[in-house]
Amino acid sequence: MTKDQRLEELQGWLRTMPAEYGLRPESLRPASDDASFRRYFRVDAADAATMIAMDAPPPMEDCRPFVHAAQVLAEAGLSVPTVIAAELERGFLLLRDLGTRTYLEELGSASAPRLYNDALAALVRLQRASRSGVFPDYDRVLLERELMLFPQWYVARHRGVELGAADQKVIADTFETLLANLLAQPMTYVHRDYHSRNLMVLPGSDNPGVLDFQDAVFGPITYDLVSLLRDAYVVWPEEQVIDWAVRYWEMARRAELPVQEDFGAFYRDFEWMGLQRHLKVLGIFARLNYRDGKSRYLADLPVVLEYVERTARRYSAFGPLMRLIERVEGRAQPAVGYTF
Repeated sequence: MTKDQRLEELQGWLRTMPAEYGLRPESLRPASDDASFRRYFRVDAADAATMIAMDAPPPMEDCRPFVHAAQVLAEAGLSVPTVIAAELERGFLLLRDLGTRTYLEELGSASAPRLYNDALAALVRLQRASRSGVFPDYDRVLLERELMLFPQWYVARHRGVELGAADQKVIADTFETLLANLLAQPMTYVHRDYHSRNLMVLPGSDNPGVLDFQDAVFGPITYDLVSLLRDAYVVWPEEQVIDWAVRYWEMARRAELPVQEDFGAFYRDFEWMGLQRHLKVLGIFARLNYRDGKSRYLADLPVVLEYVERTARRYSAFGPLMRLIERVEGRAQPAVGYTF
């Protein structure tokens, strides 16, 4: 079924909505882009308002996790799009519109302290509500599957480098080291893409709008903080990242969340979680280009690679990985390393 056919079906579904919504299906227009098969459209409604229509074509996408996560996050006190109507079997949702002011567009030297403080407070609210069994576990199988995107899609497909037996052992040993740390971290709700493109500035509110939460899991407590502070789309000096990480850590301790008592140990967990996430993202961005034809993500690879290299250079446990990356990138290996 073509996209145009899906669009016509979506418009037809919107015409069945109650008259008091005042929907104008003919006004349907793209609202945002997505790295998945989902599409989002803005549609005019009564009283000059707008709503968001989601097209999530089965069997590639399933609306049920979105509906479930929206309810859980709302109950935790987060601002999420209310599900106004749903046609789950056909993959259609009608949602409250949280507007167009993303964090990415609004961030600047003057606005960043307030916006990040709001985002950190919302993250703590989400984590305080955590209960096991509500979302899928971010377990070893899933974490390792994500890590394997790096050698498969970034190294082999994007860089065209064939890994020999010694290289594969470096990858396997590195992943084992990472997984041991990540699986030992305390577990909370994890949004999984808690960053500047998925957070919205809401007029008159210090509680950011939160989008793209359908892949939420129950996993390492540092994951969403990494997504926020080591964002692929906006980069901050490390001193600023540490400052915000300290602010989060203090909030979390006051909220009696199970963070490390020593900030240095907590920050190491944060960095190791970041290494897993950024190795994964290198693979995902390459896959989006080669498999899905979404080449714009290639422009973000250098930022993500810099995050990987910064952490790999800092910890001696990742020295072999750093040497492998230097060879993959065709660069000489720096002679400096640190152990914390």
